[in-house]
Amino acid sequence: MKALRLSAFAAALFMGTAPVYAADSVELRLLGTYKTGIFDEGAAEIVTYEPQTKRLYVVNADAKVVDILDLSDPANPSKVGELNAKAYGKQGSSVTVHDGLIAVSIIADPNQAPGKVVFFTKEGEEVAAVEVGANPDMVTFTPDGKYVLVANEGEPSDDYKNDPEGTISIITVADKSVRTADFRAFSRDDLPEGMSMGHPTASFAQDVEPEYIAVSADSKTAFVTLQENNAVAVVDIDAAKVTRVFGLGLQDHSKVALDPSNKDGGYRPANWPVWGMYMPDTIVRFSTGGKDYLVTANEGDAREYEAFVDEERIKDLDLDPVAFPNADELQAKGNLGRLKISPYSSDTNGDGKIDKLMAFGSRSFSIWDEDGKQVFDSKAEFEKITAQRLGQNFNSNNDENGSGDDRSDDKGPEPEGAAVGEIDGRVYAFIGLERVGGIMVYDVTTPASARFAGYTNNRDFEGDPKAGTAGDLAPEGFAFIAADVSPNGKPLLAVGNEVSGSTSIYEVVVK
Repeated sequence: MKALRLSAFAAALFMGTAPVYAADSVELRLLGTYKTGIFDEGAAEIVTYEPQTKRLYVVNADAKVVDILDLSDPANPSKVGELNAKAYGKQGSSVTVHDGLIAVSIIADPNQAPGKVVFFTKEGEEVAAVEVGANPDMVTFTPDGKYVLVANEGEPSDDYKNDPEGTISIITVADKSVRTADFRAFSRDDLPEGMSMGHPTASFAQDVEPEYIAVSADSKTAFVTLQENNAVAVVDIDAAKVTRVFGLGLQDHSKVALDPSNKDGGYRPANWPVWGMYMPDTIVRFSTGGKDYLVTANEGDAREYEAFVDEERIKDLDLDPVAFPNADELQAKGNLGRLKISPYSSDTNGDGKIDKLMAFGSRSFSIWDEDGKQVFDSKAEFEKITAQRLGQNFNSNNDENGSGDDRSDDKGPEPEGAAVGEIDGRVYAFIGLERVGGIMVYDVTTPASARFAGYTNNRDFEGDPKAGTAGDLAPEGFAFIAADVSPNGKPLLAVGNEVSGSTSIYEVVVK
């Protein structure tokens, strides 16, 4: 297969004739920001809002606490306290709240040991602590408040000698009892279509790494991203059982353009013989038209450990001459040579030669129904829009300015965080771009016809990230605050920015 030429959009962009996206129909109007002043240490990650006290709870991994921010005046968020669970492990990883009860997941030291979930009252008093699986990541209440669910990643040690199983802990709130949904009933010899595996000697249960959880409106079913496996697990909550795992398939970049090189002089989107594994991080449930749907932010993630690295550049790999007769052309640094892919997944017949180029992430967000069918994907829009709006800062790093195009050979803008909210009868999805920064807004009221509604980036590309003058960097945690529970009666979006250590509050203005 020959490399295809630049897309018509790219050619038009260079000539200044590219169509400009319609004016944003949704504006994220910045109200205020709380700054920790801590750079690139995870000082503002996951956020959750407690409507009774008008407070925001923000995971501060650097300080190993959860910061409590007073949001009664959204223009001036201020820290009023902390939730301290240092006695229970290495650091907090996630926080959630329901009806005044707060749950914080705590990672043990080492990560492979069982973690904890610690409960607090909204006043900050500790209620209980329970043991969960290894390396707990996302924690969330079911909508009815009956259960707390925890995605336990079970990441291996660097030497891969200790590889705990990935699990989902189900905590009954009333008595704090814990049950575990595991993957021991599944085998890597019978994988769902569109799912991938990592370390060749790990069992199915060891290889899966539950990342993020969405819960159905009736509180009966959980949907859990298995990011590194490009799959989603379906959990019967009452039975504490994984009932199904479905693979998410692949983005066909011979039809959906991408910019795969940081050595091609800027934004150069084209169609290439590359397949993007969706590999979502955040998953969020929303309801419209009487049905539940799932939004995924398709970040992508590689396995990088001392004993096992499943990530290499295409230029360094042996491409199958039958599949890629033009391998030399493809492996040029301005074409596909710089793009990082999964060697393990890309050698589909195990002969040591690469016959299918499998990249990390799809540079998009998707909407799925509860059966795992994709009903919408934003395809190449994130790269197109950021290239149009940001120019030379397209695909920048999140910790350095003057780094435009640097992430093109990795995972592009890296959609990571997500939230969904309803305003005046319409449903909107908010997607954070971890690397270049900013928040995409889409109207998803009719899922199959979701459409772009706005893009806001509170980043100063002329500032100094380390000095704290570059604005918000690496949006990760999102909390949509509906108008009826908002401190100012307006719909708000709270965003925790991991690299800049800042938490920003936006008013969501529908024009």
